[in-house]
Amino acid sequence: MSAPRIALIHAMPVAIEPVAHVFREMWPQARITHLLDDSLPADLTAAGSITPAIAERFVTLARYSVSCGADAVLFTCSAFGTAIEEARKTVQVPVLKPNEAMLEEALAAGTDFALLATFEPSIPSLRSEFEALASSRGIKLRLKTRTIPAAIAALQQGRDSEHDRLIAAAAAEVGPCDALVLGQFSMARAAAGIPPAPGRKVLTSPHSAVARLKRIFAES
Repeated sequence: MSAPRIALIHAMPVAIEPVAHVFREMWPQARITHLLDDSLPADLTAAGSITPAIAERFVTLARYSVSCGADAVLFTCSAFGTAIEEARKTVQVPVLKPNEAMLEEALAAGTDFALLATFEPSIPSLRSEFEALASSRGIKLRLKTRTIPAAIAALQQGRDSEHDRLIAAAAAEVGPCDALVLGQFSMARAAAGIPPAPGRKVLTSPHSAVARLKRIFAES
């Protein structure tokens, strides 16, 4: 079998390079493609929640990717969990939500977590996914969340080091936990600048997602 083709579907341009970097680092043999609809964050903010029309757009994006030959689809937009679940039902290839692999990895680390995000609408979706996964495993979850909107604004304006510094500062403020979860793909670049803390893992969605996809195809 030739190297699998993985369609990466983005809602923000700043998510593209972090996941591409992780593929180069962890699975360079995979053939990756990028599809961007950067109107999605503004439309979600305007709507206030995921509407049927927004969900249908995710179905269309997934079907289009598969029609172009994708062997799997990875969405990198954390705020759209339920829309991605709808898309998953309509295609016959693996479809991953941005953070599902990372959240499973987090639950293997303990029960006390800190979740950081830079895009405010991601928090409800991430919290819901985290709580549902913990409940399905009989785990009583302790979760604190923190949003750092100034960080994504800095990244979008090319101030990468400021983005990383703001995330590191927020990580220091949330206190002890079993795992610190960085909720946006674009945040992965900041992980290296977060000082280590005893007993705490720092998890990023691109690393966990790429590892999961690699296992899926190794086992097939």
